[in-house]
Amino acid sequence: MLDLSNNLLTSLPAEIGSLSRLRTLRAGSALSRLPKELGELRNLTSLSLVADRKKPVPVLDWLTRLRNITELELVNFSLAHLPNVIAGWKDLRLLDLSGNRLTEIPKWFAGLQKLTVLSCPANQLAEAPACLGELNGLQSLTLKGNRISTISASLGRLQNLVNLDLSDNRLETIPSTFSDLASLQTFDLAGNHLVEIPAAIYRLNNLVTLNLSKNSIQVISSDLLRLDKLQSFQIARNPVRIPPPEIAFKGLDAIRTYFRQIADEGMDELYEAKLLIIGEGGAGKTTLARKIKDATYQLQEEASTRGIDIVRWRFPLHNGRIFQVNIWDFGGQEIYHATHQFFLTKRSLYALVADTRREDTDFYYWLNVAELLSDGSPILIIKNEKEDRHREIDERALRGRFNNLKEIITTNLATGRGLDKVTKEIRHQIAHLPHVGTPLPSTWVRVREALEQDPRNYISREDYLAICEKNGFALLRDKLQLSEYLHDLGVCLHFQDDPLLKKTVILRPKWGTDAVYKVLDNPNVVRNLGHFTRADLGLIWDEPEYAAVQDELLELMMKFKLCYSLPGVAGNYIAPQLLSANQPEFDWEETENLYLRYAYDFRPKGILTQFIVAMHDFIAEQRLVWKTGVVLAKDQTLAEVKEHYDQPPEIRIRVTGRYRKELLVIAMHELDKIHASFPRLEYRKLVPCNCSVCRSNPKPHFYELSVLRQFSEDRQPIQCQKSYEMVAVLGLVDDVVGREQLSPPEARAGSLSAEDQRAQILFQGPIDKVVVQHTSGGESTLRVEERRDDDMAKPPRNATKARSAWANGSFYLFTFVVVVVALGLLAKSVPWYVLPAVLVAGAIFVPLVGALQLRMDEGLSQKSFLELMKLVVGQLPLIRRAAERQDE
Repeated sequence: MLDLSNNLLTSLPAEIGSLSRLRTLRAGSALSRLPKELGELRNLTSLSLVADRKKPVPVLDWLTRLRNITELELVNFSLAHLPNVIAGWKDLRLLDLSGNRLTEIPKWFAGLQKLTVLSCPANQLAEAPACLGELNGLQSLTLKGNRISTISASLGRLQNLVNLDLSDNRLETIPSTFSDLASLQTFDLAGNHLVEIPAAIYRLNNLVTLNLSKNSIQVISSDLLRLDKLQSFQIARNPVRIPPPEIAFKGLDAIRTYFRQIADEGMDELYEAKLLIIGEGGAGKTTLARKIKDATYQLQEEASTRGIDIVRWRFPLHNGRIFQVNIWDFGGQEIYHATHQFFLTKRSLYALVADTRREDTDFYYWLNVAELLSDGSPILIIKNEKEDRHREIDERALRGRFNNLKEIITTNLATGRGLDKVTKEIRHQIAHLPHVGTPLPSTWVRVREALEQDPRNYISREDYLAICEKNGFALLRDKLQLSEYLHDLGVCLHFQDDPLLKKTVILRPKWGTDAVYKVLDNPNVVRNLGHFTRADLGLIWDEPEYAAVQDELLELMMKFKLCYSLPGVAGNYIAPQLLSANQPEFDWEETENLYLRYAYDFRPKGILTQFIVAMHDFIAEQRLVWKTGVVLAKDQTLAEVKEHYDQPPEIRIRVTGRYRKELLVIAMHELDKIHASFPRLEYRKLVPCNCSVCRSNPKPHFYELSVLRQFSEDRQPIQCQKSYEMVAVLGLVDDVVGREQLSPPEARAGSLSAEDQRAQILFQGPIDKVVVQHTSGGESTLRVEERRDDDMAKPPRNATKARSAWANGSFYLFTFVVVVVALGLLAKSVPWYVLPAVLVAGAIFVPLVGALQLRMDEGLSQKSFLELMKLVVGQLPLIRRAAERQDE
């Protein structure tokens, strides 16, 4: 066997044909030329070649001389037609034709009766033809990433097929004969055009893994329960309506539990939804909420809404049921924008109210916020023409940009003009939300009604479980699944993953949000730039309704990343959105900085304040933090992270000091986690150039990571737009983000299971010990201990300069040199004829010690090692002159 795969070879030598006993050959990732001598390998049974898809197709005439091939992989050869010689290889068992340009599979495939594995992803096939149904021994078939819209019913005859991948094609259905695939265990149909789950799938009794992600499926049938061997079911990125998406996207166990409860308890429907009214302060949001509920409500001078006000509105449906609308009226002040992420929910109706007398309504901001956080929920624009002041807006541009914009309605809330039309449109839109009328277990509806009638603001977990028990629940997991569903809908708040908050179910979210905003709006807290103490909270939350749960409310603020505990000062807290807007003074070492930028088309409020809360332990001196930026300090390294409101808006990071890359990775990791909480957020990572001009330039040229990814795939350097130098892509990303970032996010995630992804841990810094501890319950915990010197234990006041060649233990090598010098000074006691031998031995031993140090000290780079050698060699003349003086 000869394995030359995953190299940069563009050709193979002709001499390879002389390896007459070779049976297995694997070669290339960028082959563009192949020698005809490959045809001399008459004993070859397994051949795997990967070509350069950007180059012309290598000549394959020599294949006709091979007679014994049983495994063939021709990857990225851009083949439009298959060599006919393959038809004669009757013993062929494996055929991989990934990354070619095949438009059809020839009929002679039916003769490859021993074929067990056929892989043709990333081609241009339009159909899966009938000849594939003749391959009786086929166990694995991969046709991913083609243009297939038609599948022959004959494929249902593949009784031995275990794995079938038809993902990323154009399928709208599959043949009913697929129900006969008795051995099928893995079926991948992700990325097609399915609008329903084909009935044939529900009869695949041996199915273990089913992937239906990225289709248009709305309903999952209870027939899924028939597949009792199914262990993995993926349905993400589908507009699922039944079961509710809050259940469907929780996984197979949640779906099975949902259908089991309906079967055991019966079915009912819940007619309830949220209307969220947003817009600038003073636009008329509160008046609209009151007028919707009661058209006779008289307009009066009202204070601006502080935080959130919730109004309940009920109206009858045509089927006799009562529809309940929970109207959430949001305060328009900027201090409240940072909490939008937690309350602007999916599957709701949005109303953006604009005061036509003023020009302060930023339609693009509010529409972007609603689109981003609500996953495309419908939105209405209500133009409140105060004093009958008319205002035109560019409706065509807004509709072209925001597909979820339904209507733009004009009204005068003071006189009631147009109010009927507003109310009618709201009723229509909210009654047609996808989740309305979704069948639910009848026990769920009964518990929801019981919680609605409970007058308390919050109840204990035990009280909630007792209410569930009283209304027909028997299993604990079913009760907790319902509270999770109601939490996702915003009906109540129950944070099951928090050790403290899980003990309380907040029945009135307004009560909890009012408590939070009482702190953020408190004049003393505002005057103290966000600083408050436990004693302050005792005064702020002095009402009886808050007194018993102050710990829970403080934890709620921390859960929402609205404040953090000041390290080392017990009972002191900071709300970063109230920090000073002025950047504090600090020194910065400008040389050898690392840079990274996040650029956004639209950036919601609160990303940086969440970052500050998450990283508060690392804030330099616990004072270098302000409303739009922070300086982090760790292990003699500083990182400045700042918001910039240019177009496009950006978050910029620069790092200086000893462990620049390590601290940059930590900051990136935390920012990426925050970004992941906004599933629809679009942003670009910009990596700085490291050419000779940009390396020391505080304003280097930046490349988009997605562009670098493409250049890396094509194995091409990229040109700097400042110096016009050609720059190696791998060197660029290695300097800053690490080359694993060159893989697309979905590819990096897809290489591991969800469980394995959660288990990944990245260790940064000077790790001294990793300890795994096992508990009596069978669980394991992991503890990392860092090696810390006295100076490393303190955050530096200023950035340090770049590390010298004497770093990382090289003091010991210097000590050795001093010893050699001392020996030279004592040379008087050594016979003259021995002295040259001592000097030669020392000259040999010094590099040996340096090499050993480099072997053991991972922090010492090759460059630093060479600098050390120069310093050591420079000592040799001193030794010689010292010896001469001793002889004199």
